[in-house]
Amino acid sequence: MEPLSVLQSRTKSSVTRLSRNSKIFKAIIKAVQDKKAEHIISLDLRKIPEAAADFFVVCQASSTTQIRAICDSVEDEVKKVCGEAPYKHEGRQALQWVLIDYVNIVVHVMHPDARKFYKLEEMWSDAASQIHE
Repeated sequence: MEPLSVLQSRTKSSVTRLSRNSKIFKAIIKAVQDKKAEHIISLDLRKIPEAAADFFVVCQASSTTQIRAICDSVEDEVKKVCGEAPYKHEGRQALQWVLIDYVNIVVHVMHPDARKFYKLEEMWSDAASQIHE
């Protein structure tokens, strides 16, 4: 375990920041579009100090089958293009809100009811958003 002084000396500028032109970002958007995800939006969190990631990509699908297909597509496309596997994913059992965490980009694939209930876009309303259709 690192001493506290080492952890305090780290700055965000030493971490490579992503952009919407990054290969992984483009691969994720392509993957969700290929599987006909609906209401795709990206939230740029880079100017929000509390944010744990640079971007959120949020989309929805009306069936659990399509949610599974979108998630599989994201993981396959990112692996093919970038050679990266997700750091973690959650929600693959219920398939109402699946989160795929690539550390700097977190993908949220949601059922419309879950999206309406949790209102991620409102929670992160100070982030710059972009619609991807």
